[in-house]
Amino acid sequence: MRERFRAGDPSALGEAYDEHARVLFQYAYRVCGDRAAAEDAVSATFLEAWRCRGKVHAEGGSLRPWLLGIATNVLRGAAREARRRDAALARVPDRGVLPDFSDAVASRLADEERLRAARVALGRLRRREREVFGLVVWAGLDYATAGEALGIPVGTVRSRLSRARERLRALAEAELRSGRRTRGPRAPGGGPVPAPAPAPAPPPEPVTRPAPLSGAVPSGIPAGAAPPARTGRTVLVPRTSPEKPA
Repeated sequence: MRERFRAGDPSALGEAYDEHARVLFQYAYRVCGDRAAAEDAVSATFLEAWRCRGKVHAEGGSLRPWLLGIATNVLRGAAREARRRDAALARVPDRGVLPDFSDAVASRLADEERLRAARVALGRLRRREREVFGLVVWAGLDYATAGEALGIPVGTVRSRLSRARERLRALAEAELRSGRRTRGPRAPGGGPVPAPAPAPAPPPEPVTRPAPLSGAVPSGIPAGAAPPARTGRTVLVPRTSPEKPA
């Protein structure tokens, strides 16, 4: 089939897709953790393979190592693009936090939670260790085939995989513990424990207003003088009889 694929036979492309698409999807999904992104990666892998079909050696075994090598490069590019996109979004002003509805089904996502922790831990590995781990553990390649896909010796595959497994185990366990502490306790239904209702506010205290002054001005105060100051109580003004003319 290598000769027909190299010659541009469309039936060879269809046979390669039927034989290897499932393995490529599983590998891409475990690396990126998103079904749509994994499907895009598989499509991009076959498009790139068909574009570069002239580089396929006419003799050899399965095309799987070569296709997995292309898929690894596609996923590298997708990861770089995601980092650039996240950096651009981080510069956008925050306009509020949308409610998170994932807690309602948290009890049903144990497998996804472990996969998420593994992906976070895998992202903290060195890129070379991460790629070897994905090809050997997730894609199921042997050491020689993985070395062929990455262009490295078998001994290098063994040493990188050993370091990756040790670090990944410790990082994944730490990520799971950190995630559980961040989410806090859970209610019986799987969601977060509701916060207690706030206590009702006390009624406002009545405001005592000062009594108004009487409208009359006491006699004996020169015209233009300041009126008596408000003291908070009624000022009684004595009533006087008008003076009789002399």
